Amino acid sequence: MSKPEVLMIGPYPSWDMEDLESCYTIHRLWEAEDRDGFLARHGDGIRAVATRGELGASAALLKKLPKLEIVSCYGVGTDAIDLRFARENGIRVTNTPDVLTEDVADLGMALMLAVARQLAEGDAHVRDGRWAKGNMHLTTRVCGKRIGVVGMGRIGAAFARRAAAFDCTVSYFARSPKPDLPYAFVGDLVELARQSDFLVVTLAGGEGTRGIVTGEVIEALGADGIFVNISRGTTVDEAALLDALEQGRIRGAGLDVFLNEPAIDPRFAGLRNAVLQPHHGSGTVETRQAMGKLVRDNLAAHFSGQPLLTPVV
Repeated sequence: MSKPEVLMIGPYPSWDMEDLESCYTIHRLWEAEDRDGFLARHGDGIRAVATRGELGASAALLKKLPKLEIVSCYGVGTDAIDLRFARENGIRVTNTPDVLTEDVADLGMALMLAVARQLAEGDAHVRDGRWAKGNMHLTTRVCGKRIGVVGMGRIGAAFARRAAAFDCTVSYFARSPKPDLPYAFVGDLVELARQSDFLVVTLAGGEGTRGIVTGEVIEALGADGIFVNISRGTTVDEAALLDALEQGRIRGAGLDVFLNEPAIDPRFAGLRNAVLQPHHGSGTVETRQAMGKLVRDNLAAHFSGQPLLTPVV
């Protein structure tokens, strides 16, 4: 029996590739110089797509795969996958939730601490010899501060638990209150920012959250406020954020996500009040191995007629 044919949009780590190649006939789209020609040659036989969250799977791509049954996404975000097209055409979609939650929340805390305590500046102060000439300027604490969490899903709740362990007061904005959580719900995002020392965005991406953190929200955070984003760059008015950072209208920002990744706005590189990361919230060996296994397990379940482990559609 021939192995099912799988189109891979981009590479996975070697430990995943080895397993996938032993179970399936893999078509490597990212290596094709002529993608349209590649799909014309192989599209009729492809039954599954394996993608990554930032690469997604557009309707234009899916239309070229008439026998497609499933899209398995390496990542929790599915905003780059055309879910409407998938639903309308009976294509299943899976992602990798839960396994990356704790690492993303960890990085959110790390960014908050790094900005507040100016860890990058302190590192430079030691390395370039300034310490021998005088102590570094004072920074601001995290313990006991007011934290506003924008989005209270899995990652938001994990971050809130960590913030509470720092004796912070946590409030949150979400589509609806979460009665099972011990944090205050604030239904107005501008008001949440006004009440917060740190505003931390953990929302899912997509059209429903695009630009939800407006310039007005950023202004409400104020000159002593710190902004952290571990969600998607699309959730924020990035131009307004850059202006506020450059002009000192907020204290600083810790950012793991941006518009136009990885070719981000060059203005970010000139900011001394921002700590930048390369969309690396899930970037640990442990989490990436668990993500890859979940992708492979979903594919295996589909082709063996078993229920999908983490269906989105």
